[in-house]
Formats: sequence, C-alpha cells, structure tokens
Amino acid sequence: MASVYRCAKCEADLNLSAAHLYSPGTYFEAGDKGTLSFSWADESKLRLTKEDKIRPFFETVNYWGIQRRRTKLQCDACGAVVGHIYDDGPPMMQGHGQLGMGPSQVISRAPRFRFKTKALKVTAS
Repeated sequence: MASVYRCAKCEADLNLSAAHLYSPGTYFEAGDKGTLSFSWADESKLRLTKEDKIRPFFETVNYWGIQRRRTKLQCDACGAVVGHIYDDGPPMMQGHGQLGMGPSQVISRAPRFRFKTKALKVTAS
C-alpha cells in the first residue's frame, strides 16, 4: 500500500514517493528530529527559495556554524513552508577525500529534502 504525502495546510499532493524516503536510522549532520527526509522530490510541486544567512546557528550539538546555506521548500499551491533542502546526504562519490581528510566538506554530498512532519498529511492510497 502506497502512501500519499500532501500539504497539511491545503492538502495539495506533493508527489513524494516512499521509495525515495531515507530509513529512520540514517544519520544526518543537520539532524532529523520531527522530519521526514527524501533523496528526491518533485520540484514542480514546490517553490524553492535559496537562503544564505551569515549568523550563528545550531541544528544539533555536532552541527552548527556561522554561515547557513540551504533552500526553503514551500508548497506551490498555498505557499506554506514544508521543509528545507540540505547538502548533508550521502557522499556523491567514493573515497577518502582530498588529502585523506574524509568525506565531510571535501567530497560533495547529495541533496536531502527534509520535510517537517507537521507540514505533511500522510494518507494511504
């Protein structure tokens, strides 16, 4: 049985697929509390707004910084904020990174579509 993910405010179908849903135990630097993370989302159903803020921010104990770059996800039908895109998904290539430093900032990472659970209405089809 497939799940249908809709905007909680206007109930527009966001065309998200459970096949692209990361498993609940997957570790992300920006955390995943109160969210569902997808490896892909239909961008035609969403408005994307780039955010680039220079001020201290804290996501988790191990994920903080001065400059935050992310993309805000809004429902295209009603404009409600449903989540953000982060660049802390799995590494896009294999290896140990430049000079053997590991796959953190040196190896580019796949985008992660992080949706707030409060902003989604999940129904079985």
